[in-house]
Amino acid sequence: MFAKLINFMKPLPDAPRITDEQLIKKLYKSWRIRMFFGMYFGYIFFYFCRKNISFVAPSLMDEGGLTTIQYGILGSTLYVTYGIGKFVSGMLADKCNIRAFMSTGLLGSAIVSLFFPFLPSFYLMAFFWGLNGVFQSAGFPPVAKGLVYWFAPKERATKWTLWSSSHTVGTAAVGVLAWACLKYGTWQMVFYVPGLIGVIFSLCMFKILTDKPAAVGLPPIEDYMNDVLPVKKESGLSTWQILKKYVFANPFLWSLAIAYIFIYFIRFATLDWSAKFMVDRGIEEATSAGLLTIMPLIGTLGGISSGWMADRFFNGRCTPVNIGFLTLLIFSLWGAYHFTGTGSYWLTAFFLAAVGFFVDGPQNLVGGVQTSRITVQESVSAACGFTGMFGYLGAFLSGWGGGVILHNWGWYGIYLTCGICCVIAMFFVALTWKKEASCASCKK
Repeated sequence: MFAKLINFMKPLPDAPRITDEQLIKKLYKSWRIRMFFGMYFGYIFFYFCRKNISFVAPSLMDEGGLTTIQYGILGSTLYVTYGIGKFVSGMLADKCNIRAFMSTGLLGSAIVSLFFPFLPSFYLMAFFWGLNGVFQSAGFPPVAKGLVYWFAPKERATKWTLWSSSHTVGTAAVGVLAWACLKYGTWQMVFYVPGLIGVIFSLCMFKILTDKPAAVGLPPIEDYMNDVLPVKKESGLSTWQILKKYVFANPFLWSLAIAYIFIYFIRFATLDWSAKFMVDRGIEEATSAGLLTIMPLIGTLGGISSGWMADRFFNGRCTPVNIGFLTLLIFSLWGAYHFTGTGSYWLTAFFLAAVGFFVDGPQNLVGGVQTSRITVQESVSAACGFTGMFGYLGAFLSGWGGGVILHNWGWYGIYLTCGICCVIAMFFVALTWKKEASCASCKK
C-alpha cells in the first residue's frame, strides 16, 4: 500500500520530446492555461475547507458546546500544523508530481470537512482540525513548483501575484456559500457542502493538471521563452545537498524569511484588529465590518500591481518594488491611525484601502516570487514553504503580541509597532538587492 502511494506521488516520467515548433507553441499555450486555472481554482477550494469554520463560530459555541477558549485553540492548532506542514510539504512537493500532491491534499482536507461537524468531542475536533492544517499545507508548495516550471522568470511576478488573488476570491466565495447554508440550511452544512465540493474538484484536478512541461513532451520554459533561470543548480548534488546549499545555508533566503515575519505581523495585525480599532474610534460595529472588507479587496489589486511593476520596470526583480511598497505602507499606517473615526468615512476607507494595497504587494512577492528567484527550481517548493513557515510565526505574534501591545500601549503602540516592522522588513529585503541584480536574467 505504501509502495503504491510512493509510486503515485513520484514525478511523472518525461514524454518523448516534441520537435514541431508550431505544435510546441500550441501545446504550451493550452497547458499553461490549464495549469494556471487548475491551480487557481484548486486553491480557492482549499480555502473552502479552511475558512468555513470562521463563519460558524457562534453555532459551534452555542450548539456545538465549545467555549471561547476551545474555539481559539482550534484556530491555533491549524495555524501551528499549517505553518510547520508548509515547510515539510515544500520539501516533499519538490520530489512529487504537482497533480497528485495538490489533489491529494485537497481530497484529505475535504474529507475532514465532511465529517468534522459530527465529531462528538472537543479533543477529536482539535485533532482533526490540526490534521486539516497538514492537508491544507499541501496546497501552496505544488503551486509554487507549477508557477516556476510553467512560467518564465521574466513573467513570473505577474503570473504569481495574479494567482495570489485566489486567496481573496476563496475567502469571499466561501463567505457567500456559508451565508446560503446558514440561511437555508443548518450550520453543519457550512462544513459538508464545501467538503463535497472539495472532493469533486480534487478528482477533477487529476484530469486538469499535469507535472513539469517535460511530462507532456515540451521543452523547459526558459528555453521556450528564451529566458535565463536566476539561479542554476550545480550538477551532481543529492537531494540533501540541494536543500542544504539552496535552502538551509542560503543567507538570502534567511533574510527573506525574517522579513516575512514582520510583513505577516503587519498584515494580520491590521486585518484582525482594525474592526475593534474602528469601533473604539466611534464607528458602529456593522459599519466597521463593511469598511474592513475594503482592505483585502483593494489588497488584491496591490498584489497584482506589485507583480506587474516588477516584470514591467525591473525585469522581474522584486526588491525595489517591495521597498517602495513598504515605504508607502508606513505613510498609510500613519494616515489610518490619525484619520480613522474622525467623522469622514471616506478618509477611513481610503487609508484602510491604502494599507491593504501596500501590504499585499510585499506579502505576495517576498514569500513567493522573490523566494523563487534566489533558489533553484529543484528546491523552490521547500524554499517557499520555509519562508511561509516564518510568515505564520508573524501571524501568530500579531494575535498574541498584538493583544499585549494593545493592553499596555494602546492603539498608538499597535500602529507604531507596525511602522517599525516596515523598517525592519525593508532592511532584510534590501539584503537581497545585489543577489537579484547579479542573476543572469537581470543583466543588461
